Amino acid sequence: MIVRHKLLADLVKLWKDGELVDRIDHLPIELSPRRSKHMGRCCIHKERAVWKYKTFPLLGFDMSDEYDELTPLSDYARRALERNGDLKENILCVIDEACTSCVQVNYEVSNLCRGCVARSCYINCPKDSVHFNKEGKAYIDHDTCISCGKCHSACPYHAIVYIPVPCEEACPVKAIKKDQDGIERIDESKCIYCGKCVNACPFGAIFELSQVFDILEGIRRGEKMVAIIAPSILGQFETTIDQVYGAFKQLGFYDVIEVAQGAMDTISNEAHELLEKLEEGQPFMTTSCCPAYVQLAEKHIPEIKPFISHTGSPMYYAARIAKKQHPDAKVVFVGPCIAKRKEARIDEAVDMILTFEEVGSIFAGFGIDLEKAPTYHPPFTSVREAHGFAQAGGVMRSVQSYLKQDADKFTALNVSDINKKTIALLRTFGKQKKASHQFIEVMACAGGCITGPATHNDIVSGNRQLAKELLTREETYATLDY
Repeated sequence: MIVRHKLLADLVKLWKDGELVDRIDHLPIELSPRRSKHMGRCCIHKERAVWKYKTFPLLGFDMSDEYDELTPLSDYARRALERNGDLKENILCVIDEACTSCVQVNYEVSNLCRGCVARSCYINCPKDSVHFNKEGKAYIDHDTCISCGKCHSACPYHAIVYIPVPCEEACPVKAIKKDQDGIERIDESKCIYCGKCVNACPFGAIFELSQVFDILEGIRRGEKMVAIIAPSILGQFETTIDQVYGAFKQLGFYDVIEVAQGAMDTISNEAHELLEKLEEGQPFMTTSCCPAYVQLAEKHIPEIKPFISHTGSPMYYAARIAKKQHPDAKVVFVGPCIAKRKEARIDEAVDMILTFEEVGSIFAGFGIDLEKAPTYHPPFTSVREAHGFAQAGGVMRSVQSYLKQDADKFTALNVSDINKKTIALLRTFGKQKKASHQFIEVMACAGGCITGPATHNDIVSGNRQLAKELLTREETYATLDY
């Protein structure tokens, strides 16, 4: 994340100074100037090549866009600035040059092997893949090994170690695996865009295709841009939220609208839909706010699709508020979520996406000091429950708060962090005719959106700051007219 932030901030600074095309070819050398071996790479030239190719997705391209290795970065930068809204089909990509060091095997015998008489590893192997050398020490034949892990579990000395491929291990739906060249590839027919692989890769080889320069260039051309900003913005930057919104105005955004305003529509509509579904005899209903969960149901758990709420996400309603107020503007959703890029492809009211991580880089590239930024306060103030969507359980608590008089009609459950265990749980829910909980909130990230894959602040600080900010917000619907 530090590397991504540094690289994008430098690119944005070049763009701001009008030097992106002229100086981008020198950037890899400026970032790695020494002619010596680089830690983690075979040589400095490899590191510079990695810098070059990591620039691709930040400009909105991926490795498939390179047809000639001699084509300079300046050519891609020029094409990025001339691009007029044409999006590639894929949302994520793997940088080939950076993805080179993960092992091909999952289990290996370490030097802790004592060559014991019991030979539990050999006895428990279903494929006879464990053999012994002249000293009686075990080794694994990886041509026949199926990586079942039984030898790993059986060894009394814990001498057999599990060697994970971090991105593959992080992916809950097995959407990423190595190709014939040993490079990881993402199968977007399986991918739910949860972003777990992006931050799991120790080499920073997995990127989302950015729209930063499409947005900045649009502002430079005089296009009206409206930023709709997710509730988790409250935990991202260590300054007042009005100064953060003021910094967006300083970048050139025509208006700033809180997605929490859209969340208020989500709460009321979701609450009414829940009561209607229960009255119709449906055993339970799940939320629909998390696009990664929606993709999970669409691609992997079709049995739970009938139980997903038809209510739009906060982004859906906030985008329509923005389009109503500014019909001639482009709407840019700003949040911590990679999956929102997929939702935006489906929602005609959302034109482009920025992540908090990208916003932090833009502020750095522009040299904006947030503590000195002018303040801007959106005209509409959303209630605390709407901003609480940023936390796991926030949607659940908001609906419970809204339906205080009908609290005895349902119980609620929060399911956060999409992994193999929670996927199995959701499959069980989809097969039930009766349910112990009638309202189920599902979020892909363990702590909700505040722990999303594209946040700017670290998780601990973000949660602490969000909790502090929520205390300043109104906490009741008593004064609202729904």
